Amino acid sequence: MGNPFGFMEYERKEPLCSSVSERIKNYNEFHTPLSQKEQKIQGERCMNCGVPFCQSGMMIGGMISGCPLNNLVPEWNYLVSIGAWKQAYERLKLTNNFPEFTSRVCPALCEKACTCGVNGEPVTTRSNEYSIIENAYKEGYAMPQPPKVRTGKKIAVIGSGPSGLAAADQLNKRGHSVTVYERSDRVGGLLMYGIPNMKLEKHVVNRKIDIMKAEGITFISNTDVGKDISAEDILKQYDRVILACGASNPRDIAVKGREANGIYFAVDFLKSTTKALLDNSEDYISAKDKNVIVIGGGDTGNDCVGTCVRHGAKSIVQLEMMPKLPETRAENNPWPEYPRVFKTDYGQEEAAEVYGNDPRVYQTTVKEFLSDENNNLTGAVLVKVKFEGGKIVQVENSEYTVNADLVLIAAGFLGSESYISQAFDIQTDKRTNIFTEKNSHKTSKDRIYTAGDVHIGQSLVVRAIREGRDCAKEVDFDLMGYTNL
Repeated sequence: MGNPFGFMEYERKEPLCSSVSERIKNYNEFHTPLSQKEQKIQGERCMNCGVPFCQSGMMIGGMISGCPLNNLVPEWNYLVSIGAWKQAYERLKLTNNFPEFTSRVCPALCEKACTCGVNGEPVTTRSNEYSIIENAYKEGYAMPQPPKVRTGKKIAVIGSGPSGLAAADQLNKRGHSVTVYERSDRVGGLLMYGIPNMKLEKHVVNRKIDIMKAEGITFISNTDVGKDISAEDILKQYDRVILACGASNPRDIAVKGREANGIYFAVDFLKSTTKALLDNSEDYISAKDKNVIVIGGGDTGNDCVGTCVRHGAKSIVQLEMMPKLPETRAENNPWPEYPRVFKTDYGQEEAAEVYGNDPRVYQTTVKEFLSDENNNLTGAVLVKVKFEGGKIVQVENSEYTVNADLVLIAAGFLGSESYISQAFDIQTDKRTNIFTEKNSHKTSKDRIYTAGDVHIGQSLVVRAIREGRDCAKEVDFDLMGYTNL
């Protein structure tokens, strides 16, 4: 460690955040990074623990504790503390293909498991990571490095989200020729269209894609494998195929009046806004001057809230079926488990300031949607719920009606869309995820592999990257008989 007393001498300091009144005027990222001098001081707070849970990535209490990529956190925190920025970048890139993404959108599992957080504030590992990668771009360390030797092996990756990109990046570095297929008009999967600009501006995604292209990876967009091109044609052209299509089958809410106009899935709503911004278009699902209900209390629901605030919604209500979490860890949720505690994210913070109250309503769901004679949404009947016998049940006589012109369903995902697995004739599990044996990415069909949400279900960007890396290692071993990935 750079300073064995750093965690006692210095307080945690995070990047500055723009005021709500300023940041809701646009869709830009709204954090101002610390200076390198300030970031070095934050690096000094790392204790280089004997048992660094920050990089463990273990399942504890049914939740991930520490970084799923096993990032060498204490090592590059130390290198930041002494100003060795290039060496810090090299250590970071050993385990993480895309720190420009994770340093912006990851929930910082490393910080939740930081020893300094047991009795104080954890190390600012995520902002340290941000400073490392952005400095690398500034100084030229992150520029293209194409492989010097090609193996002659050809691999198709279906899907350009974080798992597909990670697998492609790894296999290309090994010298294989990789082609990535994307059904949307732009590459990036959920990085492009599932995460709002406020969290991840799209020039950051394009910057990395351009580097990957310069390193020799081919990207083919506007091509839906299984529809625009057959699985048979793909298998004829490539030695191996990786399905990294994501868990893009949204969970619906089956209640009376669901067919009313004005009810959308969250992913469609968020994509329409992002695409309109990129295309400089006015064609998007608008929340302006509307009473909005967001169904779902997770990150996607919060992103919908923040987007609706920027649209100029009249009001926003966010429904959460679970009870409100405690402010501090409960006795049955000790460190280093992931903390199940109450948090207010950027969208909720913005809605609270704009509308005067936190938009979240707990232990509540929709019982019925109301519409007019033209089937346009006008309101919703809400009902309180509780847990009884391990099931969620409605509380009798707790119904009440609210106005609603727009409803966004952010209730998670059920799994993959079936046409991909059907096209390749591969086995799926009960959740419609592509089936593999435990600790494997090989599907039920020879030469076909899988990675990411389509394999493990809806999860985090950082887990998707790990999935892509692990899958690439298996594919490389299969092709070459050994692997150095």
